[in-house]
Amino acid sequence: MPVPLKISIIGTKGYPYVYGGFETLIKELAERLIKRNIEITVYCHKTLFKNRPRFYNNVRLVYIPAIELKSFTQLTHSLLSTIHACFRKNDIIFYVNAANGPLGLLTRLFGIKTVINVDGIEWLRPKWKGIGAKYFYFAAKQSARNFDVVITDAFEMQKIYKSLFNISTKMIAYGSDPVISQPKSLLGKWSLSGHDYYLVVGRLIADNNIDLLIKGFLSANSSKKLVIVGDDVFNKGYSKMIKQLGSHPKIIFTGYVKENILLSALYQHCFAYLHGHEFGGTNPTLIKAMAEGTCIMALNTRFSREVLQDGKMGILFKKDKDDLSNQMIGIENIGNVEQDKVIAYREKSKTGITKIYQWEHIADQYYQIFLSLTNEGDIQ
Repeated sequence: MPVPLKISIIGTKGYPYVYGGFETLIKELAERLIKRNIEITVYCHKTLFKNRPRFYNNVRLVYIPAIELKSFTQLTHSLLSTIHACFRKNDIIFYVNAANGPLGLLTRLFGIKTVINVDGIEWLRPKWKGIGAKYFYFAAKQSARNFDVVITDAFEMQKIYKSLFNISTKMIAYGSDPVISQPKSLLGKWSLSGHDYYLVVGRLIADNNIDLLIKGFLSANSSKKLVIVGDDVFNKGYSKMIKQLGSHPKIIFTGYVKENILLSALYQHCFAYLHGHEFGGTNPTLIKAMAEGTCIMALNTRFSREVLQDGKMGILFKKDKDDLSNQMIGIENIGNVEQDKVIAYREKSKTGITKIYQWEHIADQYYQIFLSLTNEGDIQ
C-alpha cells in the first residue's frame, strides 16, 4: 500500500466543530479524504474544546491557543498553527480564509506545498472597515502570490481574482448536506405552522443585510411571521440594532439553531427563504435552502445569480426594501399567479443541486489537486 499523503488543515475553529461554513467543509472533506489514503491533521482552537482527543474519526487533532480578540483570534491561531505545522512532516498544508494569505511566505521558506480556499470578497464587507478592509485586500493578494493553488467556491469569485490579481484559480463549490424530511411538529418549539413564516438564516451582521430584510417584511404588512436564525457574539452593536428594529410581534429571533433536524424543519416548512448575503461566493445557507426545497428570495448579486441560474431557481430582489416588499405582497396574494411561483420554486429548487454542489464530487476535486501537487504534475 502506498505511503499516505500527510495534509494539515489550518484556518477553521476545528473538527468536529461543525457550526460554520468552513467547519462543515472541512468535516465533509476530512472524512472522505481519509478513505482515500490521506492522513488528515486539523488544527483546532484550544479554548473551544473541553475534551481534546488526539484523534476523532481517524482525524488527527492538534489544539493551539490564540489571542482571543475579534480581529486577532483567527490570525494568531493560524500563525501559531503554521509554525507548528512547518516543523512536522507534511506533504501539503491546506488553508481556508484569504486572511491567511501572508502565511504562504512562511510555508515557502520551509518548502511546503500549499492550497488555500479564499472564500468571499472580505475587503468589501461592512464589518471590516479601514485597516481591516485594507488588510483583507492585501491578504487576498498575498494568497494569489504565495500559494501553489488558490480555490474559489464560485465562478464569479474566480472572475474577481482573475480581474484583480491576474491569477487563475480552481473553482470548487460548497456542498449540500443530505436532506431528510422533518415533521412540522418540530416547529412547535417556536409556535409555528407550515408555510406561515419567512425564514432568514445568517449572522446578524451588516454583510447579510438583515436590516433590509426586516424593513421589507414590515413594509409588506405580511400576514405571515419572520423567523431569523442566527446571532453575532462580536458585533453586538449591529445585532442589538437589528433586534430593536425587529421588535415586532410577528418577528421571531431564535438565536443559533445547532440541531440539524430543527434547522432542516425550519427550512422545509417555511413559506419562503430570504437571502440577503452580499459578499460571499457560494453561500452555505443558500445551498442548504435549495437542497431543502424552499422557495428562495435572494438579493440580486452576481453570486446569487450564479447559484439560482439567473432567477430560474428562485426570486431575485434589488437592494431596496420597496422592491422586496412588493415581491412579498405579490407572492402572498391568494389566487395570484405569483403565488403559483412559490409552489413551483419549491418543487424545482432541489434540482439546482447539481453535481458541482455534491460533497463526493467536491472531495474528488480536492483529492486530484492534492495528488497533482505531490506528484509535481500540472493541475488540469
